[in-house]
Amino acid sequence: MTDEFDDDLMFTPFEAAPSRLTIDLGALADNWRMLAKASGKARAGAAVKGDGYGLGIEAVVPALYDAGCRDMFVATPDEGMLARQFAPEARIFVLAGVWPGVEAQCFSHDLVPVLVSEEQIACWTNAVAFDEERPCALMVDTGMNRLGLSVEEALALAGDPTRPASFSPVLMLSHLACGSDPSHPLNRKQLESFQTVAAAYEGVESSLANSPGIHLGPDYHFDLTRPGIGIYGGEALDGVRNPSRPVVTAETRILQIRHARAGEPVSYGATHVLTRDSRLAIVSTGYADGYHRALSGSGIPLRENIRQGGFGFVAGRRVPVAGRITMDLTIFDVTDVPEGDIRAGDYIELFGENILLDDAARAAGTIGYELLTSLGNRYQRAYIDG
Repeated sequence: MTDEFDDDLMFTPFEAAPSRLTIDLGALADNWRMLAKASGKARAGAAVKGDGYGLGIEAVVPALYDAGCRDMFVATPDEGMLARQFAPEARIFVLAGVWPGVEAQCFSHDLVPVLVSEEQIACWTNAVAFDEERPCALMVDTGMNRLGLSVEEALALAGDPTRPASFSPVLMLSHLACGSDPSHPLNRKQLESFQTVAAAYEGVESSLANSPGIHLGPDYHFDLTRPGIGIYGGEALDGVRNPSRPVVTAETRILQIRHARAGEPVSYGATHVLTRDSRLAIVSTGYADGYHRALSGSGIPLRENIRQGGFGFVAGRRVPVAGRITMDLTIFDVTDVPEGDIRAGDYIELFGENILLDDAARAAGTIGYELLTSLGNRYQRAYIDG
């Protein structure tokens, strides 16, 4: 026995991988540039939390940094420390803020904590020496009831002559709850609340707009926008054509094509019964890979409300998921694909250019964010600059 491993034996080649992702960093950079232009006079940052929305901070951050992004938002200090390796001159904001024991990470890696409560403000100001200026940011809740000081607390803090000198925010933030629905009245209400707070912190930059907020117009842009899903190819606005280029193509290998007869069941629970003689492609992806069980063609409660399950794409045709998705395997009905056009070993696209990310997400009753951030580590990855 040996404790050493041959790196060449640790990973299946991309061309032979059971499941694989092609991640187009050129498209990702183009999407950021498009959103930066749409941000008008405001600078555009980028949300790279969730391990770069599931695509890998170590790939996403340098691509955005090279494109010109200099303000990045992570969820945790660990993500911030990793991002710092690839963005030496960027401001990196930690959205989870700071607690005792985390301050040293912020100091040593030049991370900017987004303080979300009076407790975090006290933690930060106690850690920062009286005569030292360490940048922080402040989150204000303007109607989402998520993280942040209330508007009243933020205004009181702005006018408090006894607030610590070591509390020196460089950015005020809030977050839109309904930005993807441009007609929702809460958008305007949050905007007006945030304008009041921003005015009270004269000289401090302000940021409200995420990807949807950018499209709501200049009033929402302030000094800095924070695009997220739009960078990664997902939809920002409900019911509006997505201007972003697809970034991720997920594919899975066909392990076997089997012939089955009308009247026979498919997959667990026998919830799908064939109505015709069929050809079924069994592929090497399941819910352990992040291809959600909710995409099953039958046998799940969601199908009572959303009748159609997931689709794949192969040989120029869309093919439906048949029966329940299992841990490591999914079954597609490929009966309508000419028999000579498909064989075991071929790849079926799960989403990408032909099955859009958000169309796949809707079939699962979820959103593109969740599909991207659910992608398992069994996908072999290839990064391209297309």
